[in-house]
Amino acid sequence: MPPSAPRAFAAVDLGASSGRVIVGRVAARSVALEEVHRFPNEPVRVGGTLHWDVLALYRGILQGLRAAGPVASVGIDTWAVDYGLLAADGSLLGNPVHYRDPRTDGVAERVGRTVPPGELYAATGVQHAPFNTLNQLVAARGTSQLEAADRLLLMPDLMAYWLTGTAGTELTNASTTQLLDPRTGDWAHAVAGRLGIDLSLFAPLRRPGDPAGELLPDVLEATGLRGPVPVVTVGSHDTASAVAAVPADTDRFAYISCGTWSLAGVELDAPVLTEDSRAANFTNELGVDGTVRYLRNIMGLWLLQECLRSWRDAGLEHDLDRLLAGAAQAPPLRCVVDAADPAFLAPHDMPRRIAEACRRAGGPVPQGPAETVRCVLDSLALAHRAAIEQAQRLSGRHVDVVHIVGGGARNELLCQLTADACGLPVVAGPAEAAALGNVLVQARAAGVVGGGLPALRSLLRATQPLRHYAPAADRARWDAAAAGPVLSR
Repeated sequence: MPPSAPRAFAAVDLGASSGRVIVGRVAARSVALEEVHRFPNEPVRVGGTLHWDVLALYRGILQGLRAAGPVASVGIDTWAVDYGLLAADGSLLGNPVHYRDPRTDGVAERVGRTVPPGELYAATGVQHAPFNTLNQLVAARGTSQLEAADRLLLMPDLMAYWLTGTAGTELTNASTTQLLDPRTGDWAHAVAGRLGIDLSLFAPLRRPGDPAGELLPDVLEATGLRGPVPVVTVGSHDTASAVAAVPADTDRFAYISCGTWSLAGVELDAPVLTEDSRAANFTNELGVDGTVRYLRNIMGLWLLQECLRSWRDAGLEHDLDRLLAGAAQAPPLRCVVDAADPAFLAPHDMPRRIAEACRRAGGPVPQGPAETVRCVLDSLALAHRAAIEQAQRLSGRHVDVVHIVGGGARNELLCQLTADACGLPVVAGPAEAAALGNVLVQARAAGVVGGGLPALRSLLRATQPLRHYAPAADRARWDAAAAGPVLSR
């Protein structure tokens, strides 16, 4: 094959509401993506517990790899914190539990009585969140499945294991468990010991770019691929892959990986483990090439997605483009909620909960769907502003630009409102950042592209469509809203 000819890599990208298999064709000066298969990711409630439909996801991966055709390698990224438990013979002991399941309600407080929150943060650098893997494991203590488990695999590692028969724990995802020391990149043994968590359940750690095995014969048969086909470890936490694909040209940038969640922060060389950082609920997650993703989790477009679902379930189907056009004409900053409020974590009936939050705050309540959408987007823009301002103050890293990547980069109103709220230029795109980060780590492992993150980002700037948003000159309304009673508590 001529050196200049693109090579094909398959990115398996599983999100909270859908999964995709995307083929990236990469050469030294070009990268192009093609989505070859998309499939739903719909959790299932059984016996009062919310589960991931993990076999349907795996079937979707196999169908996608068949649609992909010949590829040089495969990489897998998914959401964080959730896991499957395997018996000694490698069989799955039960359907993985969804992070939105209420089994972890109150568990963080129980954990805090054994390992005080300040000590836990100083050791792991992970934000307080009810769904962290640590809390899930404490909640599962004494269950028959955990007692019988020989191996615990985080979701992307579980899929890689089924494809290859090789078990590993990818580092960027491991860093979200609240069981890893972000300074050393090794497990926080003292924390796990005090909480009775057996770290030997985890497979050996591996890093983006490491080999993760080859497709098994039955997988080759199911997909029609011709072996050997290697599986390459990528930034298996989808945000790690997305941040690797931020097309920044300096280190003075903030990022918002915007989809179901908004992950807003800065990229650092070392974690920030101060008490002020803990109080601000920032997390230190590891990224590609030894970077630290210093960020805050914000509910993100989950709020909008759930509003649309609630209206649809009520027989009120709404066209999103028309809703956004109506929201753009709605009064700005009339109704604002705290987008980080845990009250919005659970699914169902989101418009009612947003209205109730506005009512509790003593402000006006959105009148109709367009005003509700405007409330969501104004609130997200303010949450983005707060996270970026605090990330700069706590880390000492000043930023000159905000990069929005992921599906939210397509939402022009949200991008403009974020620029206005932050008072900074916004560069939107690429929308398929997680898949691009996934593909480029594979391509680098194959020798198609070289260099570190700056080289990968330079390739993205040269090949991906980006949109630029300048902030409005008048920030007074945003300053007043940010200082208002809803967001200054």
